Amino acid sequence: MGAILKCLAVFCAFVLIVAGVGRADSQPPTVGGVLPEFALPTPKADEHQLYLGVAGKDSFTIPEIKADVVIIEIFSMY
Repeated sequence: MGAILKCLAVFCAFVLIVAGVGRADSQPPTVGGVLPEFALPTPKADEHQLYLGVAGKDSFTIPEIKADVVIIEIFSMY
């Protein structure tokens, strides 16, 4: 029974890894490139929503933030 669980765990890990790789269909951002549009969940805290100017929405996009400069920090575990 232990061997079956190990095989199942390895298979599940493989499927999750392959599914994650399959979603990475674009190249990394280039210097001077254009950030693709994507939606972010609206923060739960009212003061954060007001600060970003996205109060009353379920999600928002970066261009909806009324600011001269928006700094985006991207983390990757790979």
